[in-house]
Amino acid sequence: MPKRNSAPSVALVHDFLREYGGAERVVEALHDLFPQAPLYVAFTDPDAMGIHWQNFADWKIHETWLARIPLIKKIFSPLRLLAPAAFRSLDLSEYDVVLSSSNAYFAKAVQVKKPAVHLCYCHTPPRSLYGYSTMTDWEKNKVVKVFGTVINHICRVMDVRMADGVDVFIANSQEVQKRIQKYYRRDSVVIHPPVQVPEELPARTRQQREDGYFLYVNRLAFAKHPELAVQVATKLKLPLKVVGSGKILPELQTMAGETVEFLGSVGDEQLRQLYAGARALLYPVEDEDFGIVPVEAMGYGVPVIAHRSGGPKETIIDLRNAGKTQPATGIFFDELSEQGLERAVHTFLENEAKFDPKKIHAHARTFGEERFKREILSLVEKSTDV
Repeated sequence: MPKRNSAPSVALVHDFLREYGGAERVVEALHDLFPQAPLYVAFTDPDAMGIHWQNFADWKIHETWLARIPLIKKIFSPLRLLAPAAFRSLDLSEYDVVLSSSNAYFAKAVQVKKPAVHLCYCHTPPRSLYGYSTMTDWEKNKVVKVFGTVINHICRVMDVRMADGVDVFIANSQEVQKRIQKYYRRDSVVIHPPVQVPEELPARTRQQREDGYFLYVNRLAFAKHPELAVQVATKLKLPLKVVGSGKILPELQTMAGETVEFLGSVGDEQLRQLYAGARALLYPVEDEDFGIVPVEAMGYGVPVIAHRSGGPKETIIDLRNAGKTQPATGIFFDELSEQGLERAVHTFLENEAKFDPKKIHAHARTFGEERFKREILSLVEKSTDV
């Protein structure tokens, strides 16, 4: 590709705007980098986004024809077979760079005309297609399992084919880099997601920390295992604040004791305040792709008690592996059960004084937004030979 005399024109593509999590935060950071870039999505669901829709309300957003299908917001899962066709129909011919963000398999289907390039920020190959736990325990229903298995097989074949159209894969972690190589047989560049970490650590005394509460922040969904956090806090009578929303909230409320408080979805400022006052973050998530929440918590000097799997293995330094050059930032547990998390909480309580908030904060700073933006811009420039 010949060198350009001006900045390349960029289009952003994302699977859909229906929930607010780590993937959507990445899209926000990309939009900060390329504020003039339009965003193409399968469909939007402002009601489901709740208070977080305000972050996207004034963007230039284009929906695919899937958005015109009645009840698409409720039946989009069985209509996944239509998604590739919908994204292929998008006309992106005026752009030099198409930067997609995908953890489903929709956005990878976009087509670009050479010499334009398609860079795909892959949060993970679709979890439901490759045997990883998902937001719901869909295999529990025998009828759904039969039809879901058939649809997943078809989608998996399509997903691998669509991956061939990506020029450069960006993995959000070494964990996802391994998945991309395993399922797509493709190399990828690791660029960790942007994490909002305060420049200065909020001042708190040791007594304030030890009198504080435990915190759970994530979707209330099957793969995130919030029930483990609720069960352990209830059994040990530990104060726990639960941030997030999801279908299993009624079930969690039923099992929760009087020390557990459900806050629902919260705004950014309230979340920052909750991090600042937390004693430790409970993160019993299975095979997380990267995990922005643990790094956010560490940005406030908060230790993380996490399941030893997925992306957190790259961001959390276990107490048992810490040394002079690596400060302890959390504790891992291996058995994904109430007993496994309970033992880890006891270990934390016995060793709480060994965690240095300042060192934890400094560790989290290495995953900040500026690093993400710098690495993305460098890759775009390299890909377009600017």
